[in-house]
Amino acid sequence: MVDNDPSAHHFGTTVSDLDAAVDFYTDVFGFDVAGRFEIGDENFATGVDVEGATGSFAHLDGDGAIVELVEYDPAGEDRTGLDVNDTGAKHLGVSVDDADAFYADLPDDVETLSEPQTTASGATIFFVRDPDDNLVEVIEP
Repeated sequence: MVDNDPSAHHFGTTVSDLDAAVDFYTDVFGFDVAGRFEIGDENFATGVDVEGATGSFAHLDGDGAIVELVEYDPAGEDRTGLDVNDTGAKHLGVSVDDADAFYADLPDDVETLSEPQTTASGATIFFVRDPDDNLVEVIEP
């Protein structure tokens, strides 16, 4: 057997406007752009099972975790706006030192699901939506 221990590589999400998404994640969360690139060969299209697909990518440095944003051409169906309890819903979790202060400093146009809430686990959480309605959990562990 090949020694091939899996490890997490990145969290990826599809966006409709790569520049707007990069602006959101760099402005709101302070992530740095680690790289931007495009892929559009036949093997990519076959690999993602979308005929003729190309992708514009941005890799963001989330303090050791890679956040991958990708804008596809052709674009698929709009399935954004899922609630956290919908099957297939996903979210990115971002740790902060002070959830209340982070919440207070959010730009006025950032949509939140609630104010920060301290759960039975002792963590304080709240969710925001990015420009494509993707969910981002802000957590103070």
